[in-house]
Amino acid sequence: MKAELKKEQEQLKEEKEPQQPSAHHPEPANEWEAEQATQAKTEDNRHNRKRPYDEGRGYGYYEHREEKRGRSPQPPAEEEEEDFDDTLVAIDTYNCDLHFKVSRDRYSGYPLTIEGFAYLWSGARASYGVNKGRVCFEMKINEEISVKHLPSSEPDPHVVRIGWSLDTCNTQLGEEPFSYGYGGTGKKSSKCKFEDYGEKFGENDVLGCYIDFDSGEEVEMAFSKNGKWLDVAFRVSREELAERPLFPHVLVKNCAIEFNFGQKEEPFFPVPEGYTFIQKVPLENRMRGTVGPASKADCELLMMVGLPASGKTTWALKHAEEHPAKKYNILGTNAIMEKMKVMGLRRQKNYSGRWDVLIQQATQCLNRLIQIAARKKRNYILDQTNVYGSAQRRKMRPFEGFQRKAIVICPTDEDLKERTLKRTDEEGKDVPDHAVLEMKANFVLPEAGEFLDDVTFIELKREEADTLVKQYNEEGRKAGPPPDKRFDNRQGGFRGRGGYQSQGGNFRGGEVEGFCGIYLVLNSLKLSDIVCFNFYSQYPGYSQTPAASAAPVATGQTYNQQQQTYNQQYQQVSRANLVS
Repeated sequence: MKAELKKEQEQLKEEKEPQQPSAHHPEPANEWEAEQATQAKTEDNRHNRKRPYDEGRGYGYYEHREEKRGRSPQPPAEEEEEDFDDTLVAIDTYNCDLHFKVSRDRYSGYPLTIEGFAYLWSGARASYGVNKGRVCFEMKINEEISVKHLPSSEPDPHVVRIGWSLDTCNTQLGEEPFSYGYGGTGKKSSKCKFEDYGEKFGENDVLGCYIDFDSGEEVEMAFSKNGKWLDVAFRVSREELAERPLFPHVLVKNCAIEFNFGQKEEPFFPVPEGYTFIQKVPLENRMRGTVGPASKADCELLMMVGLPASGKTTWALKHAEEHPAKKYNILGTNAIMEKMKVMGLRRQKNYSGRWDVLIQQATQCLNRLIQIAARKKRNYILDQTNVYGSAQRRKMRPFEGFQRKAIVICPTDEDLKERTLKRTDEEGKDVPDHAVLEMKANFVLPEAGEFLDDVTFIELKREEADTLVKQYNEEGRKAGPPPDKRFDNRQGGFRGRGGYQSQGGNFRGGEVEGFCGIYLVLNSLKLSDIVCFNFYSQYPGYSQTPAASAAPVATGQTYNQQQQTYNQQYQQVSRANLVS
């Protein structure tokens, strides 16, 4: 079964000849399914078509293209909370990456791996930490998930990093202070400094993680592999930690993992004398991690608005750092690229493939994450240009019920030119001039109203910003074609090959009824060509809502066997699973 599934996944990316009906590629049940299958294959082939490389097209350019796509979907159903004993140590569903999928028992999970997500690290922390005693937990790598769509040149496509971190650290284990990880490449890391340690590990290996607060003036962290003690990896002064608790933490790349916090009757391997599983530590000696907002009304969404290089990302990072209690999730292409690091280094320095293609995939990942985010009660900063009025409304609509605020970064024209030059010198030309001019022509300052509760201007205030934006509008119109009229915000309808026809919502292939999926951009340069995709179907048995949960996974069934095939995900989309 596993071999068959892997073969099907590979065929989706590589097949050139039409397939004959078989058990795993059944003949479509009706004309509608046949049309869907044909359309999906056409889109997939177009997505794989080689195009001329343009060094001037960085993530800012593809973000600009995305700004102009279709009308907004209906707000998604809020993710329902399952009853769970909060006194148990488990994977914290609030303290993990959006693309890390947690099982219903909250002791195992794995990341989204389709398309560009296979390049991304995905992390999660446990719900409780400790600051005293000698404590341990175990983690098993249940499976290396098939990612045949990655190029053969991709370094370490399957790897796990395990360890401890503070509740205030980000999910990139081992890449900042007070974050300590041991990785499957045989390296330990903290503060993004990687050193040889222990042994390499992978599928079916069990890692033991031990922390000793009773060893004297220094707190010691050690690891084991399949019961073999690997000695102390980290020593940290108690004074530095200042009695702050450290939490179990995992960072994975295309691997399914399982924790034993002490909930199992027997450990995977014997535990060294003197250590206690964290679940067995009395509740009064454990510290709960940050608890998420109780309702959408308690959640905050900050939408950045500004031209490329205006300072949006700088403001977002600083604001998130100054308000750690809110645990802002920053949604932006730059944040996606941070999760594509190789040994702590930015992907630009460690990628042999076409950079523009990777950037397009990162943009697609961001689109998916925004849709996932709208279902979860968290605080977000949407770090994109968001200068189109249509894009502002479209992106705010799924977050109905949140506190929705716009943060406008509008520096003087002189400051913007200076910042643009500085960014170009440091990172290269990110957005072509014609794209910037088009954004200027369409720049609309947001106003509080139906979609926004508040608008804040960080540099130039509204009156000055309004004058400058009118100047930009005129500059953009004189330099190029009139402002984009690809679709009408009231009546719907794309120009060209897109299938959206009316407010009622027709896509090529069938009517649209309700929200239960997301838009997947398949055509890398024609972002108006979009099809529907229900991303939760990748996780049978890992549904976030009780109503959608599948039956418990049979003992011995692999994660690859749990996943639906890519053909099913893309081609066998029922009418009920399309979105408007």
